[in-house]
Amino acid sequence: MTSFQSKKILVTGGTGMIGRQLVPLLLDAGAEVRVAALDDPSLSDSRTDYRRGDLTDRAFCDAIVDGQDMVFHLAGIKGAAGLSERRPASFFVPLILMNTQMMEAARCAGVERYLYTSSIAVYEPKPVFVEDEAWEGPPHPGDRFPSWAKRMGELQAEAYKIEHGWDKIAIVRPANVYGPGDDFSPNGMVIPSLIRRVVEGESPLVVWGDGSTVRDFIFSRDVARGMMLAIEKGADCTPMNLGSGDGVAIRDLVEALLSVLDEPPEVVWDTSKPTGEPIRLMDMSRAREKIGFQPQTSLAEGVKETLDWYLENGGASASRFSAFDK
Repeated sequence: MTSFQSKKILVTGGTGMIGRQLVPLLLDAGAEVRVAALDDPSLSDSRTDYRRGDLTDRAFCDAIVDGQDMVFHLAGIKGAAGLSERRPASFFVPLILMNTQMMEAARCAGVERYLYTSSIAVYEPKPVFVEDEAWEGPPHPGDRFPSWAKRMGELQAEAYKIEHGWDKIAIVRPANVYGPGDDFSPNGMVIPSLIRRVVEGESPLVVWGDGSTVRDFIFSRDVARGMMLAIEKGADCTPMNLGSGDGVAIRDLVEALLSVLDEPPEVVWDTSKPTGEPIRLMDMSRAREKIGFQPQTSLAEGVKETLDWYLENGGASASRFSAFDK
C-alpha cells in the first residue's frame, strides 16, 4: 500500500483495540498520524500527535481534523450483551453526537477520504449478513440503541454523497472483534470476558448456553488491515463487511482458550441463561472481490496473542476511558 505515504491521517479512537493495531500499520506505510481519544496519553503510540478530547464537542472535532488528508473514525462505545438495554442513553447519545460531529467536521475541512466504522449490529436477525440486506428489517431489539446510532452514520455518509458529491467515504461493518487492548472489564464481550475470568482463577468456569451458538470472530489486526484496504480501494459509500465469514461455535471458542492454558479449569454450561441468535455470520464476498480482503489470523493464534497481552498488561485497562463509569 503506497497511498498512505506522507499523508496526514487522523485516527479517532486510536488508543482502542483496533486503533492500536491500525496506527502502527499507518506509520509503517509512511503516514503522519494524529490520534484523538479520551484515554490517558500513555496509551498512545509515542510517534503520533496525540490529542485528548471529547468527540461530542464540535469545536474539538474541528480542531483535530484541520489539515488532515484522511480520517479513520474508529471511536465508539462497546459493551457486553444486555448492557445497551440497561444503559441505553450511554450508548445512543454519544454515538450519535460523535459520529455526526466528526463526519461533518471532516466534510467542512475538505478531507479527501473518510472511513466510518459501523457494526455487525446494524443487521436484522439472520443467520448470514449480506450488506445490501441490512435495511430490510430493524436490528435486534436488544441492540436497538447502538445499532440505530450506527445506522444513522451510514445514512449521513449517503446524504453527503447525494447532496455534496463527497463519495470518498468507506463504510465498514466489523464482526465480533477481539485482540490485545480489548475491554477485559465485566462489561467486556465474550472473548475478553472469558480470558479475564480464567486468569482470575474462576473454577469451574461457567459459560452461558450449551456452546452451540455460532458467531463470526475476527482479530483486531485483520480488521485494521481491512480498514486500510477499504479506504484505499472501497471508499464509495458502499457498506462492506469485515469478518472471517467462518462460524465458530462458543464451545469451540472455549476449547481454543483452554488449549493455551497451562492449567485449564473445568467448564460448566449454564443452559438456563440466554445466548442470543443461534447463528450470526458475515457474508464476505464483497470484501474479497472489491478490496482483496482475507483475514490472516486464525482463532487459535488470535486468542493466544490476546491472552499473552492480558497476562502482561492486564492492569492497562485502568487507564482506559469508559462511558459507563459516569
